Parts: sequence; structure tokens; C-alpha cells
Amino acid sequence: MPVALPAITKEEELHWLALRLVPGLGTSKAGKLIEQLRSPQSIFRASRSDLEATGLSGSVAQTIASGCTFEDAVDQQQKMLETGSALVPITDPRYPARLKEIFDPPIALFARGRLELLQSVMLGVVGTRRPTAYGIAAAERLSPDLAQAGLTIVSGMARGIDTAAHRSTLGIGGETIAVFGCGVDLVYPAENRKLASEIAEKGLLLSEFPMGSPAYPQNFPIRNRVISGMSVGILVVEGAQYSGSSITARMALEQQREVFAVPGNITSKMSWGPNLLIKQGAKLVQEWNDVLVELPADIRRLLIAKAQARYGQIPLETKDEEAGPAPEISPASRSLMQALKADIPTHIDQLLETFDTLTSSEVIAGLFELEMLGLVRQLPGKNFVKVW
Repeated sequence: MPVALPAITKEEELHWLALRLVPGLGTSKAGKLIEQLRSPQSIFRASRSDLEATGLSGSVAQTIASGCTFEDAVDQQQKMLETGSALVPITDPRYPARLKEIFDPPIALFARGRLELLQSVMLGVVGTRRPTAYGIAAAERLSPDLAQAGLTIVSGMARGIDTAAHRSTLGIGGETIAVFGCGVDLVYPAENRKLASEIAEKGLLLSEFPMGSPAYPQNFPIRNRVISGMSVGILVVEGAQYSGSSITARMALEQQREVFAVPGNITSKMSWGPNLLIKQGAKLVQEWNDVLVELPADIRRLLIAKAQARYGQIPLETKDEEAGPAPEISPASRSLMQALKADIPTHIDQLLETFDTLTSSEVIAGLFELEMLGLVRQLPGKNFVKVW
């Protein structure tokens, strides 16, 4: 169970909000100010000349020195209180560690929902707003599988692939974060109002834009860098060559994140983006394990431990120290593990014939358990191989 981290005080929150609302103070300049002066309180106590000495223009320095943004900050606090939102500044231990690594991390995040998800292992799932039936099916298949494996699915709650990723993840009780290009008190598109409400209850709504900020078109590329910045990687399902998902993938590469793509029909415009990414070196994804095997060993071990905790399992000793402890599994799954080989695929029909004392439901449930724990991998045609 995650340890509850202390929230900032109302006074600290007010100073962070006032700093965020200074006109003309961009993300990079704000970050440098925090580095130099340590806190918003110190920044607002500084004189205009001291602020100009840090590289700020005279007009921005004067705005900060005058403290004129505090009135708007009070309004922001009231809106946050009314909507049950919280502010997570960059110095807060709840702030996502990976997001701090990017070139221009937001100085503060507005959040509604389960703040503990900011500490989870996240994977961005992005794609076109005009998906094909194939794209929707791929998102609805892969997102829940990846969530079952312990990843938090991050997307932008746009129409199409984003919506499919969020809904399908929630459908299996998985964890998901929606990153907005507007304030977290607004919903864009409006048709996703019910989905936003469900994510606020079971997942997390997140934005770097202040409360009440409209969904301006220029906000979405800014939003996309947060999706990729928080995540261990980005999975692109469908998108045109110059789509928003392709931009997100490029940002992910710049941030040194893994890029994954679902291949598509070469005659479909919506497959041009992911197919091109694969040609350029993105990892081709047909099933959830194609993502997991590319993640660092420490993250894989963390996901396995999370799966063990979810199923109430106790680790057993293993000969492979590199892979970490082996999970405790059901008798049916243990029998299946002994029958499967790492180098020779075994068809499910052969397993059903081999274990005539097990029902088909027990065999399928056992294989599913082993897949979720990363011990078995399913190949095309209902063939299975042992991973470890």
C-alpha cells in the first residue's frame, strides 16, 4: 500500500499558483527561477533588480515584484476546492520522477483523483482521433492487457484511440491517467464527460494548465510532452504521418523513452504513422508482452512484484537471481509450466489433450495467470512458450 505523502500548505500552494499565473513567464524560465531562488516564496520576496539579474525581462520582473497575480491565485484555489483538485509542484515528492528529467517540465501539475498513480510505472497509449475499426480493436485489446501487467495507461482523453485506451482499461479495473490540454475542471471533448468523471473517481485527471483554461489547439502539443515525459514509453496505435501521435512519438525519442507501434494495413492512411515509426526503429507490437520485454529489468521486476501483490502471492526461491524471485502459482498453472518449453511452441489443443484431468476453463485460466506474471508468452495461433 502506497505511503501517504504530505501535501503542501495552503500558503505554499497560493505562491505556486501566483507564480504559475505570471504572464510571459514560460516553463523553462520558471524552472530556472525555482533552481536559483529555491521556492516561490523567495521569488516573490525578491526585488525587481534581483529578478532581472536572473535573466527575466523588466516587465515580467515587475509583474512578479508587484504580486498582482495573487488575486487570480486565490480564485484558482477556490476552483480547486470546489472540484476536489490538488496542486503538485515540481518540488513535491508526489511529482512524477520521470517528468522531472525532460527539458522543460511543468513547474506544477493540477490533479483530480488518485494522486498515488503519479508514482506508478506509466505507458502512454496514443493515436488518431479518427481510428479505423482495426485501430479501436487494437487499443481495446492492448491497453487492458498492459494494465493487467501492472502498467498505468496514460493518454489524452481525445476522441478515438485515447478514449478507447481509457475506457478499456477502466473496464478491467486497470489504472489510467488522462492528461488534459485544458483545466482539469473542464472536459474536452464534451462527449467524454462521463468518462472524465469515472477517471476522476478511479484513476487520475492531470493538467499543467490552470483551472478554467480552455482547450486551445496550441495546448495539445504541450500536453503531449507530459504524456511521453511521465511514461517509460509510448505506444502508437494509429495515426497519419504528421499526426499528433507522431509528434508525441518524436517527443518521446527526444526524451529517451521507448517508442512502440502497432503495425497496420499499408493501404490505410491511419497506418502510415506507426508503420513509418517501425521502419525508423520503433518496436513492433502485436501483443502486450512485446512491450514488457523491452522495458528495463528493474521495471519488469517491479511489475511482477505488483502482480504478485495483486493476486496475494508469496515469492518462492529461484535459481535465476537476475530475474528476481519466482511467483507462487496455482497447481494447474504449475502443471502447465512443467509441460511448456522455452524453445518449442505448444498449441492450446495439445495442452487440453495432455491434461485431461483439467477442464478447458482451468487450462485457459492457468495460461492467463502465467501470461500476467510474465512466465509464459502467447504466440500467434494460440501457441504458448515459457519465458523463463
